[in-house]
Amino acid sequence: MSRTNTNSEIESLDVGHELPRREEGTADNRREHRDEKSVSEQSPSTESELSTLKKERDALLDRLARDFALEDALKSLLPTLDSFDWALQSPARDLQEFRSGVELIRKQLHDALGKLGITSIPAKGEQFDPSLHEAVETTNTTSSKDNQVAEELQRGYRLKDRLLRPAMVIVARNPKE
Repeated sequence: MSRTNTNSEIESLDVGHELPRREEGTADNRREHRDEKSVSEQSPSTESELSTLKKERDALLDRLARDFALEDALKSLLPTLDSFDWALQSPARDLQEFRSGVELIRKQLHDALGKLGITSIPAKGEQFDPSLHEAVETTNTTSSKDNQVAEELQRGYRLKDRLLRPAMVIVARNPKE
């Protein structure tokens, strides 16, 4: 059977001793106070180490994120590399057949880059824009408007809104204008 104590029984119990009280001057208390000082003195170096570890963690996470992004980009380009390998291994019957194969591979690469957000910069016939075009030469002509791109030497590209490479162009100078 279970027995429950009544309040009067509990009150009448004589414990016979009290719990020791902590006094300010006891050796244990002084030791704890000294240990607290030791921890606070170590705190700046501990905080510095923690800060360093956080920076290292953040750098590692950034590298991993870049590696995963790069991995996806490269995976999308591998079929183009495979197509080049197949083109080089297959005997071309004539030059036109080989050219058609290379054009298909170029389109495949262009499509893969487009999926990654890379687009080409229009150049020939466009008004020269120094933020998109790099003028490597000027030519005097009456067949183009002044300051118009007469010829594209190397295509320029951007990644979404960011310029990857400006188009290298020849800019027309029209003396009549």
